[in-house]
Amino acid sequence: MKHFVTALIWISVTATAASQTAATPATPAAPATAAAPATAAKPATAATPATPVSEEDRLYKRGTDLLNQGEWQDAAEAYRQAAKLRGRRAPAALYWTAYAQSKQRQYAEALATLAELRRTYADSRWIKEAGALQLEIRQASGQEVQPESVADEDLKLLAINGLMNMDPERAVPLLEKFLQGNHSARLKERALFVLTQSDSPRAREIIAQVASGKLYPESQIKAIEFLGAEGGTGNLEVLSRVYAGTTSTEVKGAVLQAFAISDASDRLLAAARGERNPGLRRKAIEGLGVAGASEALMQLYRESSPDLKEDVLQALGVSEGQTQLVEIARSERNPDLKRKAIEGLGVAGGPKAREALLAIYASDSDHGVREQVIEALFVSDEARALIDLARKERDPALRREIVEKLANMDSREATDFMQEILSK
Repeated sequence: MKHFVTALIWISVTATAASQTAATPATPAAPATAAAPATAAKPATAATPATPVSEEDRLYKRGTDLLNQGEWQDAAEAYRQAAKLRGRRAPAALYWTAYAQSKQRQYAEALATLAELRRTYADSRWIKEAGALQLEIRQASGQEVQPESVADEDLKLLAINGLMNMDPERAVPLLEKFLQGNHSARLKERALFVLTQSDSPRAREIIAQVASGKLYPESQIKAIEFLGAEGGTGNLEVLSRVYAGTTSTEVKGAVLQAFAISDASDRLLAAARGERNPGLRRKAIEGLGVAGASEALMQLYRESSPDLKEDVLQALGVSEGQTQLVEIARSERNPDLKRKAIEGLGVAGGPKAREALLAIYASDSDHGVREQVIEALFVSDEARALIDLARKERDPALRREIVEKLANMDSREATDFMQEILSK
């Protein structure tokens, strides 16, 4: 069920078309379901006193009210009566009749109602909605719906989603066959995602082969992304094998990104230490920053060359490694690296970083170091700290720089300080 909910969320986020399709019978109180009939009924609600409400509008509105209350049987009857009048609301009334029937698990009756809608109002805009509802009803009633047999891509998407509810031993071969077919990259991507949600050994095998480029190489990067997002020891093992078995910079970079997403700091540290490609090595270091692996970055800093140390310091800022950056800023003798550590403290921010930056400013008379501290306090949005420095600073150039920073900050304190300067 966890996997199903995850898939549903993913698909609802990425598939706008799916979110526009009709309601899902299996999902209670789906907002789209409740909203749609209410929206459709608005013209009747908004009728002016000069225009009498027709019997069709009255019945349709009654059906909508009952549907929103979950009174499925009475709602179906009201919509059915509205449809019988064969007015402008008849197609919608048939659709919602079928929906209300499906909510009562009257699947055969619901499918018959949808067939009547197709037969009687073939040009209606409700036909596409009816197709989605029909698909959902078949899946809800236990009927097998193969994506290949569905013409509309959005409906295929629903069919793929519905496979999540099936026995994996039946669903996986269908998805595998779907991946082999001549479908759009968009649908194949979603079929692949559904496979990543399965615990079936065959599904894991297919995903591993796609991630390694042995199957459907056009989907290799996407499979790597999915494995990283899913995380877990098994998926990380697959990704490590992909990394070790390829010479492609693109594929290796995708694996490193997947490691970062799944917080696999040990694997990123190994790549940062062992990778000979400078670009990939930097990507591994960046990944350590994204993964919040401050301790691992500190280990790397101690053993790295000066050029890589700059990348490590930048990653420490991303990982919010204030403790490590403070230590480096206080002890580093290389002035460039010291300034880079101060810059990292600005990116990391927080009380600890602010306290360390003010201490460095007070104890280090180097003009360049102090300028870097001012910049770091500006980046970390420390208006109060900058105002305190401006009040104490006697060096005109540094004081001017502090005021310039404050003038560009969206802060009430900074604005008050500007007014204070102007009033003197």
